[in-house]
Amino acid sequence: MVNTTVTRRLNALALFQAYAEQALATGASPKGLEQAFAATLEISPSMWSQIKSSRPIGDKLARQIEQHQGKPVGWLDEAREDSSPTAAERALQDLALAAWRSTNSAGRKALRAHLEAMVKTRP
Repeated sequence: MVNTTVTRRLNALALFQAYAEQALATGASPKGLEQAFAATLEISPSMWSQIKSSRPIGDKLARQIEQHQGKPVGWLDEAREDSSPTAAERALQDLALAAWRSTNSAGRKALRAHLEAMVKTRP
């Protein structure tokens, strides 16, 4: 069973991620991106903050978000699996690969141990 509340929140967050990456790629400052995104949706920054954490997105607001983001009606309601890495994730992958390739066996062991420790302590 699909949970519409969760699906809408994840899709809204994906829209913000795309908005932020595009803004940063054009040289925008990261400061104020959330407020600017909220303005494009014609909602308050406070409401956007609530949506990110727990506020359900009702039908009317879902259609408003879709309209302002150029998405078809119902787009926010569709569960989607986006397994492609974002630009930030690709940059991290490139950095990790460069670190891996630039060190010896001991350095690779240390890098792997550090990453495994980080994953294990993740809630």
